Amino acid sequence: MPFDHGNFALTICPLNSALPDDFLKKLQAAAAGKLEDVAEEPEIGWVSGRFLLETEISETTSLCGGHLYLNLRKAERKIPSSLLNAICRRDELAYMKANETFTVPRQEKKRIREDAIKRNLMKMPPVISGTPIVVDRAQNVLYIGTASLSQADQIISAFVSQLGVEPIPMTVGELMLKLFQEEAGALPSLSFTKNASAAGMDFTPGRDFLTWLWYFSEQNGAELEIENFGRFQLGIEGPLTFGYSAEAKGAEESVVKKGCPQLAAEAKAALSVGKKLKKAKVLLARDQEVWTFTFDADRFNFTGVTLPEGEEMDRESCFAERVEYLHIFHKAIEGYFRKFAEAVTGETRAEVEKDIKSWAEDRESF
Repeated sequence: MPFDHGNFALTICPLNSALPDDFLKKLQAAAAGKLEDVAEEPEIGWVSGRFLLETEISETTSLCGGHLYLNLRKAERKIPSSLLNAICRRDELAYMKANETFTVPRQEKKRIREDAIKRNLMKMPPVISGTPIVVDRAQNVLYIGTASLSQADQIISAFVSQLGVEPIPMTVGELMLKLFQEEAGALPSLSFTKNASAAGMDFTPGRDFLTWLWYFSEQNGAELEIENFGRFQLGIEGPLTFGYSAEAKGAEESVVKKGCPQLAAEAKAALSVGKKLKKAKVLLARDQEVWTFTFDADRFNFTGVTLPEGEEMDRESCFAERVEYLHIFHKAIEGYFRKFAEAVTGETRAEVEKDIKSWAEDRESF
């Protein structure tokens, strides 16, 4: 499963309290049922993190390296669209022959389709999918292996209703409250262009943060000392996605991915007309350890996350090491956000914004 190896999507959710003492018992009560019992409606429940057929939730199956490791499994019966269309077409032809007509009324088509589903759905084997989660019990953080808002919301809702614990997704607002006891509105809306007509766009603090990271990375490699975790460096790589506002579509959003996107003339042009970086691939390094990921500034989540190569060999130790790398990653993002917020809200804000505009205007491009 994704948290065991390879890359994965990630939504980070600190918990508002520790898991209850009987969390395994409560999760077992909400475990997935038997696949043969799946009927017309999808069936959703917990299974272990090891594989999607393991419905026992216990210390043996669901704790790994001291961390809770589960999947929220969805099981449903589906008729493949090509098969359903073929069945409907067969029945429509039979209807036309029986009624000596060349067309099928709309209501009759609907009835034929509903009848086809009713007669054939239970003949289909259930299709299963799972969203993996890890709870770092030492740090009290939930890591959800998805970038889908609906899947993350489903898991957050399950934690609240089943465990009485609220996961709080990492966002600009959550970070401002945690680090500064301020609302997100305390951040200014930054302009990265000297073009007055392009300034004054929507308030998009996530994009301000990502664009600032790009600027910071080209000043000194974004070197940053993070307390208890050492010195990090950060780089921005392509493809780069730019946009004017949170609702920007079509021409108001542009992607630069050919050659070296960071130095492309299109990237410089995007900055000059007031666009900000919406999504980019990021490389984070600490000594020989490297994390790579694509950061979505609007949703504040991550895809294609790869962790450093570990040294542990057995499953329990390897898993604990990977969760520790997740924790370091979490703290590094917090550290860079703290640096960003301090830079754009402190006494040097005007100087910082002036430097950013000069960086955007004077940068080399080809």
